[in-house]
Amino acid sequence: MGIDDDVKMVLAARRFYLDDRTRIEIAEELGITRFRVAKLLDDARERGLVTITVSDPGAVNAELSERLRSTFGLQRVLAVQTANEENRVVRESLGRVAAELLESIVVETDVLGLSAGRTLITMSHFLTRLSSAEIVQMTGMAGEMGETAGDVVRSVSQLSGALARPIYAPLLVSDAETAQSLRSQEEISSVFARFGEITKGVVAIGSWDPPESQLYNNLQPVERERLAGLGARAEVCASLYTADGSRLDELGERTLTISLAQLRRIPEVIAVAGGPRKTAAIRAVLDAGFITTLITDAMTAERLLARS
Repeated sequence: MGIDDDVKMVLAARRFYLDDRTRIEIAEELGITRFRVAKLLDDARERGLVTITVSDPGAVNAELSERLRSTFGLQRVLAVQTANEENRVVRESLGRVAAELLESIVVETDVLGLSAGRTLITMSHFLTRLSSAEIVQMTGMAGEMGETAGDVVRSVSQLSGALARPIYAPLLVSDAETAQSLRSQEEISSVFARFGEITKGVVAIGSWDPPESQLYNNLQPVERERLAGLGARAEVCASLYTADGSRLDELGERTLTISLAQLRRIPEVIAVAGGPRKTAAIRAVLDAGFITTLITDAMTAERLLARS
């Protein structure tokens, strides 16, 4: 190939990749056939005169996200790149991406359900706008001040101006009678009545092995040991799950929370969780089959794929 061909190759590549010209237009300009233009473009790629870079938007690994989505049959996965696996770093990275997702998919006609957790509180702090007519608290109160479901609902509703439906009651009580009495109170029963109207729900995932769960921290040691002995590995909205995704119905009558049946009826359930301590719990919840979207970190995504 002579210098004349080299010049034509560079011109063809510039016109096609930079000027957005068609092969026919380039052929007319250079006085050659469009097939010759196609050959020049191929040669330019092979000789390294043209390199193409596809940038991943933001911090999300698109290829890894798609592999995880396809493997577990989810509607959507966002596998977020993080600098390391330190809890705070993972929490902030996932919270930021979760906030961006909600801003892009929640519309004014949505009823948004929220649970508790430090990652969801972090998410609420990253939100800059939200279109939602109603925000429903899906669980009673548990956890540290500033990290309860009520705190998440308050933070998000203050930003969006949406109608908030909080549950001013604990997540877990001592017996079924107390729980039933609380559920029958008008200010609580009216919130429970809205569970069936939720169109999008956002949940955290708690781990029981190793322990990293607000529900776990609310139980006495003897009860923790009993439930762990029964195979508890994960928790979502106070429902416990074994390693294979089976539900343990041991605490249901003592909790004030949305039921698994109601969660399953929500069109989109978004789980936000990551880090090495939660990998097994996330896998258990994936096997339970009620979440449609997972936001996790890339390293956890790799571990989940390795276990699939």
